[in-house]
Amino acid sequence: MKEIRIFWAGDSTVKQNFYNTYPQTGIGQVMNRYFKREVQVYNYAQNGRSTKSFIEEGHLALIDKELSEGDYFFIQFGHNDSKPDEERRTEPDTTFKENLKKYIQVARNHNATPVLITPASRRHFNENGEFIPSHGEYPRAMREVAVEENVSLIDLNKKSEQLVSETGDEASKKWYMIFDAGIYEKEAYCNGLLDNTHFQYEGAMVMGKLVAESLLELGGEYSELIEKEALQ
Repeated sequence: MKEIRIFWAGDSTVKQNFYNTYPQTGIGQVMNRYFKREVQVYNYAQNGRSTKSFIEEGHLALIDKELSEGDYFFIQFGHNDSKPDEERRTEPDTTFKENLKKYIQVARNHNATPVLITPASRRHFNENGEFIPSHGEYPRAMREVAVEENVSLIDLNKKSEQLVSETGDEASKKWYMIFDAGIYEKEAYCNGLLDNTHFQYEGAMVMGKLVAESLLELGGEYSELIEKEALQ
């Protein structure tokens, strides 16, 4: 059985977590639940990175060294490109788009297949319980790059915003790093946490399912990556 390789660039919502950050769980961490057995995810996502800092710290160069013909390159950013610091900040219609095109070109240089993935939704509701989008123009800019570069797109932002909105303020808390004091002993969590960005295991699974369903919708070679029974 030939291995199919997916390289994944992204931020903390994608990253592989270990015991020291449990119960935080990245989307890339759970995708083996949905992919066929021969599909292997090489998760290069790093906490707090934007399209800019991921490149400048050398993470894209590491992927560039490993990519081969026939591989897939999932590119998922948008959480940190809006940050105010110079190390991460990009603008949706200029530097963000320019950076995404650098990732796409890395894939094409190796005859690998780039796939753009818009950022997963934060959990953000106002005092009236109405959902509020929180990623600004970055998802829109990524959609435009997908068209400009003729690259497949998984619009996780749109799908997850709809799901979180329909699920509601209270019920969606179980997906995110939100819990009371005394549940976890580690120092960072002992007083409880209210984190509307990062996922617990159940939330990562929900977001991963949206990714898997999107691959099925894209059809063709993408649908062949998915173990369809896992979505039932």
